[in-house]
Amino acid sequence: MTIPTIRKRADFLAANRGIRVARAGFVLLAQPNGGRGKRFGVTVTKKIGNAVVRNRMKRRFRELLRAALPEAGLPDHDHVLIGRDRGVERDFATMRGELAEALARAAAGKGDPPRRRRPEGRKG
Repeated sequence: MTIPTIRKRADFLAANRGIRVARAGFVLLAQPNGGRGKRFGVTVTKKIGNAVVRNRMKRRFRELLRAALPEAGLPDHDHVLIGRDRGVERDFATMRGELAEALARAAAGKGDPPRRRRPEGRKG
């Protein structure tokens, strides 16, 4: 069974209002999607590296999600993985375990607290 992907920016922005579970290599967002089934999306910013690095990371994330979501994914939710800096060099098996743990926390409704906003004008 193939799991549909999220393609519209509005769906990614809506997922940001859901449960957030942060891990060393990624942040998982899970948001109810109104009965559209299990869907997933992947995003990696340019801060992570060049196009080769970002695409490699996205391929790894897609493979992790395709393996984990049929059993561990939340029903009728959008799942978004946001790549983090340390996600490129992490061991695949370690990331698989972290994703399973993050999905379990999201299913239990135990998200991390909302992140702090940086003051305007500050970089880094």
